[in-house]
Amino acid sequence: MTAATHQGAPTPPPGRTAREIRAALLPEEVGEFDSAWRGALSRAAETLDLDEVYQVLDDWHSIALLTRADPTAHRRMLQAARRVLAGEAIPTVPRAEIDALIQERLGR
Repeated sequence: MTAATHQGAPTPPPGRTAREIRAALLPEEVGEFDSAWRGALSRAAETLDLDEVYQVLDDWHSIALLTRADPTAHRRMLQAARRVLAGEAIPTVPRAEIDALIQERLGR
């Protein structure tokens, strides 16, 4: 699924390179990505194992996809997560209501 731009044209998904992933992230996530990317590269240089580098790219590509699809919703999720981690109670919706809404939207 892709998000629509202001003109209504679909926004292409981000590519899978570090540069493309980084460009698709929210500004407030770029530092965390940079840290994870540089750490993985550093460890790969020592171990000669690229598994962690690929994992960082996969993990952050998923985040970039969500961000590109709906930056506003992604930002709201980040804000809610910060509030929960800070111990703040936030309003929630029971799972049964969410399941019912999904089924309704799917026409089931």
